[in-house]
Amino acid sequence: MGLLARLSRVVPLVLVLALVAGVIYLVVTYRHSPARAKEVLIRLFTWLCGALSVCFALASVYAFFDNAPAVLDLTLSFLAVSLVGLGITRLANHRFLKRNPAYRKKRLAATTRRRWPWER
Repeated sequence: MGLLARLSRVVPLVLVLALVAGVIYLVVTYRHSPARAKEVLIRLFTWLCGALSVCFALASVYAFFDNAPAVLDLTLSFLAVSLVGLGITRLANHRFLKRNPAYRKKRLAATTRRRWPWER
């Protein structure tokens, strides 16, 4: 029963992350392409899950030193979810680059060569 109670606490975080991913994927797919949408999602979720992991790790350390076991249990549950999300995101990045090797090479900015009479 304890594990089920812990999992039920993190369901809102998982639902919010899934909803954000769905909306972003649909918008970017409509505007660009599915490959670009996956690239945007991977970049966004790497930063988002990384930031959530840091925040929940700091909250866990604070709860540990403040001797608040209920808060520590909650923050550790959220930390576990954010770390699993980060791991899944990095695995998705690996698979995406394996299937789309052209995305490893970023486009370079175009340069303009000035010609006479503007050349100095």
